[in-house]
Amino acid sequence: MSTFRTIICSRCGNKIRIYSNPVPTVDIIIRLKGGIVLIERTNPPHGLALPGGFVDYGESLENAAVREAMEETGLTIRLTGLLGVYSDPDRDPRQHTISTVFMADAEGSPTAGDDAASATVYSLEAVPDNLVFDHSEIIEDYRMFLDSSGLVRPIGKDTKTL
Repeated sequence: MSTFRTIICSRCGNKIRIYSNPVPTVDIIIRLKGGIVLIERTNPPHGLALPGGFVDYGESLENAAVREAMEETGLTIRLTGLLGVYSDPDRDPRQHTISTVFMADAEGSPTAGDDAASATVYSLEAVPDNLVFDHSEIIEDYRMFLDSSGLVRPIGKDTKTL
């Protein structure tokens, strides 16, 4: 079911449908020095988060992940896999987003940039459980991935029917 609103073009007077579609985003689990990189967000919602952000028009998901990692952490990453896709309409309080979550390796030291106030490496044992968005759930899925090396998030996990 598509949701849209109609506006009137001020130039020609025609009706224009404006669709309300989910916005694509990426998040990256950057493995570094025996831990993962988290950023402290400078923009609302404030708090610790995985590096990531919005996909630009004409940009692939993979390129968006590499770009966002560089912008927020200063790290050049090597994507190593796909953890999953997260689409709960309430995952981001600002709007309905769909995030593709990548895993990546990096070398060096993270430095905060773009909309990150800080970029820090945390051991998985020291990751706080109050991350913004659904990032705590993503980290838990990542832990399960490391433990099982198998399917992390079965389709239908949070749905009533498929």
